[in-house]
Amino acid sequence: MRALITNDDGIDSPGLAALARGAADHGWNVVVAAPAAEASGTSAGLTGAGGEGRVAVERRELPGLPDIPVFAVSAHPGLIALAAAQGSFGDPPEIVLSGVNHGANVGRAILHSGTVGAALTASINGARALAVSLDVGLDPGPRPHWDTAVSVAATLFDKLAGLPAGTVLNLNVPDRAETGPVKRTGLAEFGAVRSHVQNGEDGAFTLTAVTGEGELLPGSDAHLLSQGHATVTPLNSVSEDSTLDW
Repeated sequence: MRALITNDDGIDSPGLAALARGAADHGWNVVVAAPAAEASGTSAGLTGAGGEGRVAVERRELPGLPDIPVFAVSAHPGLIALAAAQGSFGDPPEIVLSGVNHGANVGRAILHSGTVGAALTASINGARALAVSLDVGLDPGPRPHWDTAVSVAATLFDKLAGLPAGTVLNLNVPDRAETGPVKRTGLAEFGAVRSHVQNGEDGAFTLTAVTGEGELLPGSDAHLLSQGHATVTPLNSVSEDSTLDW
């Protein structure tokens, strides 16, 4: 399988290199293309840093992966996934792995995630995609368990490859040395960590992350992840709402 590895934390993220190594060890034909700088919270935005639609691409090398093509791209992950589908980094990928993200992506707030946005963009362009996130919380330890996230993700690689083109899975893994089997879940209304806007007197506002208040829906991705379980949620990309009585 031809696999693109991308993320929204940027080309220098240890989680990106760990996921690329995991895909290569699985026997897939791997190419890495990721934002040259952090692009968290960019959803599926098609923004590049160049003028007149031109996006800079720089060849790089990741530790321990000397034989894998690596590209640092001055663009958000959604645009990278789109460019990959149109042959910018070699033959279009059959699989897109996005992550490993530094922080969970759970609940309906995944709408804003660049990690998930890349996976959704890949799906509407014919690839199967897996977004992978590590639940480091607001007070992460000194050494996130990237290898745990990759090991759990690898248990889904063959299943993902056998699913229909356009499939998207969203995986979240607890930040610990070991975790149990992956549990399939639905999306929570919100996650354990939420974005908070603080309005200032001068009309400006500040965006911060805070611990969410209220109980998490039992059985949801946010709830099970908070209990120490790895969770996976199949996602639909953009589609019409056939239930609306207009």
